[in-house]
Amino acid sequence: MRFVIYGAGAIGAFVGGSLHEAGEDVVLIARGEHLRSIREQGLRILSPAGARITHPAATDDPGMAGKADVVLLSVKAPALPQVLPGLPPLLHDETVIVTAQNGIPWWYFQRHGGDLEGLHLESVDPAGALSAAIPPARIIGCTVYCSAEVVRPGVIHHLQGNRFAIGEIDGSSSERCRRISAAFQAAGLRCPVRHQIRHDIWVKLLGNLAFNPISALTRAAVDEILAESWTADLVREVMEEGRAVASALGVEVGISTDRRIEGARKIGPHRTSMLQDLEAGKPLELGSILGAVLEIADIVRVPAPNVRALYACTRLLEKSLRARRESDASRPQADLIG
Repeated sequence: MRFVIYGAGAIGAFVGGSLHEAGEDVVLIARGEHLRSIREQGLRILSPAGARITHPAATDDPGMAGKADVVLLSVKAPALPQVLPGLPPLLHDETVIVTAQNGIPWWYFQRHGGDLEGLHLESVDPAGALSAAIPPARIIGCTVYCSAEVVRPGVIHHLQGNRFAIGEIDGSSSERCRRISAAFQAAGLRCPVRHQIRHDIWVKLLGNLAFNPISALTRAAVDEILAESWTADLVREVMEEGRAVASALGVEVGISTDRRIEGARKIGPHRTSMLQDLEAGKPLELGSILGAVLEIADIVRVPAPNVRALYACTRLLEKSLRARRESDASRPQADLIG
C-alpha cells in the first residue's frame, strides 16, 4: 500500500518512518526545518530500543506526493481545516483517510445511528467544513496510544507506546482495516481492529479530558498532578463527568476510574501533548478534548461543572498567551533587547 502521512510531526513521522523501514511506500508531508532535515539527513528515531535512521520521501506540497491508498491525517485537530485544500490531490476512488486526532472527532455522529445520527459539533467542525469536504465512507477512526516528541528538526524521540487502534466508523468489519492493521504490525506497531472505535475514543479521552488542561494550567507532569491530593481529586471528578457523558450516548467505558488513574500513574513523569503545545506556542486541542464534551453534555443534559471550569480557564490561558505573542511580534526589535 501507498501511505501519505499528512502531518509528519512526532507521531506521524514515527509511524511513517516505521512503515518505510518495513518496506511500505511512504511519503511524509512536513514543513520548514523539520522537512529540510528529513530530506538532507534522513529521519532519526530515538526510542528505548535504540536509535535508527530511515529515509522516507518527504515534501511540503501535497500536490507532489501523488495518489495514496491510505492518508494518515496526523495533524492536530485545530489545524484540520487548514489541510483540507491539500487533500484532493492525494485521493483516488478508494483512498482511505485514517484520522488520528485526540478527543472527539468531527465525524463522531456520522454513521452513528440513533437519534443523534448526523449531529454537527461546531466545537470540532466550525461551519461544517470538515464534514463537507471528507465523505464518511472514506474515514477510518484511529485512537493513538503513543507518546513521542520532536526534539529537534528531523529527530523524533519515541517515549513509549506503539498502539494504534483502528475501526470503521459504522462498526463493520472490512478488508481495508485488516490490510492497514497488517501493514502496521509488520512495522512493529500494534494495530488492533476495533468494531466499537468510539469506545476506544472515550477510554483515551477520559485521561486527556482531565490531565491535559490541568497540566497546561499548572505546567505539571502527570505524576506531579497525581501526587497532589487536590489535583488528584479533580482528575477523578473530571473523569467521572466524562464517563457520565459517554454513558448518556450509550457508551459504557468499562474500565473503572480507579484503574484509569492507576494506568496513568504508571506512566510516570509524562508531559501531556497539551502542555507540550503550550510550551511550543502552538494552538491547544481545546475544542476536541473539552469543547466537544461540553457541547455533547449540553445536548444530553449531563452536568459537567469541573470540565466547564477547566475549559474556561484553559481558553483564557491560550487567549492571553496568544495576545502576548502577537504583541511581542509587533514590537520593534530594539524594544526586545536589553
